[in-house]
Amino acid sequence: MVRSLQWKPNATVAAVIEQDGQFLLVEEHTEDGVRLNQPAGHWEHGESLLDAVRRETLEETGYLFEPTALLGVYTCPRPNSDVVYLRFAFTGELRGHDSQRALDAGIIAARWVSADALQADPARWRSPLVWQCIEDYLSGQRYPLTLIRAVPMA
Repeated sequence: MVRSLQWKPNATVAAVIEQDGQFLLVEEHTEDGVRLNQPAGHWEHGESLLDAVRRETLEETGYLFEPTALLGVYTCPRPNSDVVYLRFAFTGELRGHDSQRALDAGIIAARWVSADALQADPARWRSPLVWQCIEDYLSGQRYPLTLIRAVPMA
């Protein structure tokens, strides 16, 4: 029996963090130039989704993030590619900031941006996921973290 390779999406996490009407974003170098994104990145083997979003937020912004709700699960194909991103977006609270922490390679800076300013400049979004997550956050969409269940093999 010939077995073909199974296609797998690129699983990522993202943090949607709002404070005083501003959203925490990262300004970063991408293949398409400098863009804005939520603190986000790949879910790594051996970690939980919650640990992944905590780690990515710290590595990209220096902020300690504690997720309190699942905002949504999103799929987004990369144009002209077989790559599809499967994003688990969370919202939550900041629990501190390490202003001396070196940020991940490619990150220019963490920026606080209003929804209006972000919506007015879609050319700066890393992907349509950036605005979709903000829109869902602003609409009040939230799901309990208990929706995510890690079930060990027997």
